[in-house]
Amino acid sequence: MQRPPIDMFAHKKKTAKTVKREPKPINKFLWILLAVVAVVGILLGTCSNIYVDIMWYSEMGYLSVYFKELITKIIMSIPQFIVLAVLLSIYFRTLAKAKKGDDDEKKAPEVKAEVINEETAEENFAQDEKPVDEVKKDGPVIKKGKFVYTWLPLILAGIIAAVVSFDSTATLWNEWLEFMNSQPFNEFDPIFGKDISFYVFRLPFLRGLVNELYLLLLMIFGGTFLYSFVLLIDKSEVERSLENLSVDPDEAKGIIKKIAEAMRVQLSVFVALFMIVAAFGMYLSRFEVLQSSAGIFYGASYTDVKILLPLKNITIILLVLSAGSVLLFGFKKKIKPVFIMAALLAGVTLIGNIGAWAVEGYVVEPNQYSKEEEYINHSINYTQKAFGLDDVETVEITLDEKMTASDIKENMTTINNIPINDYRPTLDTYNSIQSMRSYYVFNDVDIDRYMVDGEYTEVFISARELDTDLLADSAQNWINKHLKYTHGMGVAVSSVNAVNSTGQPELIAQDIPTVTEFETLDIDQGRIYFGESTDEYSVVNTKAMEFDYPSGNSNIENVYDGEAGIKMNLLNRIVFSIKYGTTKFLFSSDITSDSKILLNRNIESRVMSIAPFLSYDADPYIVTVDGKLYWIMDAMTTTDKYPYSTPYTEYDFNYIRNSVKVVVDAYDGDVTFYIIDKNDPIAAAYASIYPALFKPIEEMPAGLVEHLRYSETLFTIQADVYQNYHMEDTGVFYNKEDVWEIATQFYETSKDIQVNPTYLIMKRPYEEKEEFMLMIPYTPKSKDNMVAWMAGLCDGENYGKLVVYQYPKQTLVYGPMQIEQRIDQDTTISPQLTLLGQQGSQVLRGNMQAILIDNDILYVEVVYVQAAGGEQALPEVKKVIVSYEDTIVMADDLISGIEMIFGDLDGEDKPQTPSDKPSTPGYVPSGDGLESQALDLFNKAEQAIARGDWAAYGQYLDQLGDVLNRMNTAPSQNTTPSVDSAE
Repeated sequence: MQRPPIDMFAHKKKTAKTVKREPKPINKFLWILLAVVAVVGILLGTCSNIYVDIMWYSEMGYLSVYFKELITKIIMSIPQFIVLAVLLSIYFRTLAKAKKGDDDEKKAPEVKAEVINEETAEENFAQDEKPVDEVKKDGPVIKKGKFVYTWLPLILAGIIAAVVSFDSTATLWNEWLEFMNSQPFNEFDPIFGKDISFYVFRLPFLRGLVNELYLLLLMIFGGTFLYSFVLLIDKSEVERSLENLSVDPDEAKGIIKKIAEAMRVQLSVFVALFMIVAAFGMYLSRFEVLQSSAGIFYGASYTDVKILLPLKNITIILLVLSAGSVLLFGFKKKIKPVFIMAALLAGVTLIGNIGAWAVEGYVVEPNQYSKEEEYINHSINYTQKAFGLDDVETVEITLDEKMTASDIKENMTTINNIPINDYRPTLDTYNSIQSMRSYYVFNDVDIDRYMVDGEYTEVFISARELDTDLLADSAQNWINKHLKYTHGMGVAVSSVNAVNSTGQPELIAQDIPTVTEFETLDIDQGRIYFGESTDEYSVVNTKAMEFDYPSGNSNIENVYDGEAGIKMNLLNRIVFSIKYGTTKFLFSSDITSDSKILLNRNIESRVMSIAPFLSYDADPYIVTVDGKLYWIMDAMTTTDKYPYSTPYTEYDFNYIRNSVKVVVDAYDGDVTFYIIDKNDPIAAAYASIYPALFKPIEEMPAGLVEHLRYSETLFTIQADVYQNYHMEDTGVFYNKEDVWEIATQFYETSKDIQVNPTYLIMKRPYEEKEEFMLMIPYTPKSKDNMVAWMAGLCDGENYGKLVVYQYPKQTLVYGPMQIEQRIDQDTTISPQLTLLGQQGSQVLRGNMQAILIDNDILYVEVVYVQAAGGEQALPEVKKVIVSYEDTIVMADDLISGIEMIFGDLDGEDKPQTPSDKPSTPGYVPSGDGLESQALDLFNKAEQAIARGDWAAYGQYLDQLGDVLNRMNTAPSQNTTPSVDSAE
């Protein structure tokens, strides 16, 4: 048989089955490079943000405020870390030495000799046939001993110290500052007799400290268990478990028993320390009953004081004794005291809770008022103090005399400042007729007062800001948004009492640049670089001239010469490129070394970045003083730790003060914090923490002081709280016999809307001079008659005072909603309002304003008309409704309406008898059936519209006009004044 030829190279060939394509190795260098780039990017971004923050705070002059948190954390964490690390390392080294000593006693000398040095290992090499280095590598005693007994205690101590130090510093740094800088309230709680500062400044830190002690003990216990496990468990035991992937039950029991026996003392110490900390926490919880919300009112109740507080005291003692019993078990192995104390703790807790339930259900509830009277009184008193309502001046108003024309003439400053416009329609009008360009916007209309032509005048004022988001789409580029369109310009101002012939606000300061006839409204520097609508950063002093304002078919340009901004040197250009993720800072030829970047231009974010620990009124307002524009913001101090004070649920705090006024320069961006309430301990504590931040109010320029006003946010909160807490009699408060409500009104097309606080210039009852104030009316709960009104005073030495004027309960004083309802029921006014709302128009009702003239109330409501359905429709003032007592009239203007009721203000006083009412234009006497004819013709006209008969509608309208003309010229024959004719 012929054999196949022999392949001499067969051993070098691989079959297809054995050939494998090795996977392409991953380029480790690429991955490392990407990781390095990512880390560097994160570091650069973080460092650039920190660098920018440091530059910005330095520019603002508040660098010490920025570093306060960092310095405080360093001061807290480093000493804490060092002390804990040293003590814990000593502790773990002590455990190690104790275990090592036990091991040394158990080991035979020959065993120690075998593993003690290299020479012994080399001798064993001949027997074990292992190289020397492998013995050294695997030698458990030599290697493991050094790590376990030397390095592991240091590592565990460092980890525990780092975790606890970091956590305590991150969570308690602010509480620590408040603890160290606490200021006395000089008010003491009624149960423990401690100053309120203990609850506001000290107790929060102490509660946080208890939590950190728990964390520390848990970390030490965990570290002790881990270290004991490493010390006690043989390597062979662990290796057997891993190899078999199972644990022998008997072996596991042995391990647990071994660890438990070795850790008995440590465990008892830890449990005892836990109980001591728990006792301290229980001690602090005693004070927290003053902030309890479990009862019918806020604060400690009868059951809390009589049952729960003694129960807590007993529990504290038992916890301390239990700690002793646990230590006794750890050192003496006596378990019986532990069980006894555990039973006592459980029994006392159970019996105490059952007792509290029984006392509440069978002692308190059947006699609730008598048992809780003392504590209800605490709730009333401390809530009033916390919300600044304990110093409210209460004035009883008598209504003995009727208002006359002479009273009106003596209060013409008040009459001339009755708001005929409302701020919301005014804002629409400003944006329509004064924005000039699409990118200008009026964000808000503010109410303030100025001396205009020698008269104390209430005005609407609004800043004309520039919003780059409103630029045309084609103009939305980086240069335009950040270099070109950088600022707004000027303000629009109108008197609250004046409208032009079209019913729109009559401007007394307008256009760009601002034009005005009045010196107090003159503006030399009207550029607004910092405002409410400004969010983008701007780069100024560039080669690209800034847009200043439009002028005819061209634009005026400008270069910023203010003090604000960070210089754009090369380093800063690199940093801002990283921060904002753009290279334009580096490659823009318009930016030079003289250029500056303006940051945080939104005034709210600007102020909050500096002082985030304050709360702010949502409505900053702009003022013009000495030719410049400034923003004023109201800043509040708050806390939820005030004992016995009922929280304001909407914001969850139970103490508030408007202690700080913040002034922002609209051009330079300077921010100044002035403390206006020196009696506020929280503001005083912040001033101690941040000494460079606050200035006394005495340093505020006099021109700005004249424009300070009572915070609307604070006033609204106080007015809400006062609805219940004006009742000081505990019986009345308990039974809710005299609850007030803020009055309601119609507004625009909505009904039953709560009246907003209103800024008014009025002469208060029994006072000689008009003043600027914030006021709001009250009605009894579920009733519409006025019972009182509250005023927050704004001027001079009266600034910050609250005054409540109450009317006799036996006398009917109409409330705003009652006047609204009477308007709807008036057979003459209501049809005319319907007429005004026809033919594509919509009638809007303005605020119902209660105006004080001496002791009496004059109600005024403006009627607006706007085109229905149009987004750009402007509300125009068409009518003014005036009401006094039982008389309601509607006129073309305020003075006409007042004269319809009180007579000619320029002539002799007219007696208040209906027969003597003048037949002035706008006055509608009834008689000869003319009123019924007019109403009949109006109804017929409406019916004609409904059936689409426009010819008949025109005829009826002509006839109605004839009747109304006859009514306008007819002599007075009726005892009830009514309204003027419709246009």
